[in-house]
Amino acid sequence: AKTGGIVTLGDSLTDSNISTVDAHYRWPDQLARRLVARHEDDGGRLLGVINQGIGGNRVLHDQRGDSCLRRFDRDVIAQPGVTHAIVFLGINDIRNRHKLPGEEVTAAQMIAGFNQLAMRGRAAGITMYVGTLLPYEGENYNPPPGLTGLYTEEGEAVRQEINGWIRTQKAYDGVIDFDEALRDPGHPTQMFPEYDCGDHLHPGDAGYLHMGDVIDLSLFD
Repeated sequence: AKTGGIVTLGDSLTDSNISTVDAHYRWPDQLARRLVARHEDDGGRLLGVINQGIGGNRVLHDQRGDSCLRRFDRDVIAQPGVTHAIVFLGINDIRNRHKLPGEEVTAAQMIAGFNQLAMRGRAAGITMYVGTLLPYEGENYNPPPGLTGLYTEEGEAVRQEINGWIRTQKAYDGVIDFDEALRDPGHPTQMFPEYDCGDHLHPGDAGYLHMGDVIDLSLFD
């Protein structure tokens, strides 16, 4: 088909919280611009981008919307003309793993969730991609009373285990390594300052634009 749609399934990092309002600096916006430019340049496949990012969203549990596992059929499979999906979330599962009683998650549980999303998407004929989780050491976004943030070494170990799995798994059709693109080379558990909005969790405008720029467009040939 000459046309199609890419669903970006995620949390505030896909909804692109903190980016400049109405400036269209979100990474799905930048991906869409690049796809349109490619189409105009070589007449290749024209793909739309459907941003299904919900701030605070999680893979396994409901929070600010149904979990990804619960909303996947509605927000991905049921979208008209969808041909590809990029799954990019999980940091809220990790950040809230000790904050919410009964919702402590392990890397193995999250990996099982990611596997389920891949299987469901591919069974529906959708080409599935997955993004690595961004660094968040020092994050101070909206902390609960008595805490400066929700970063923990235990949570970081979960993130590293998940990212290690993402980079080597075969459940998805490909990987987008957002972590490698935005981390500080000198301190890889933190975001590179130029890309950080200042809360050490969300990218700023430059970070979101960079995320949209590092995606290999050949994934969507």
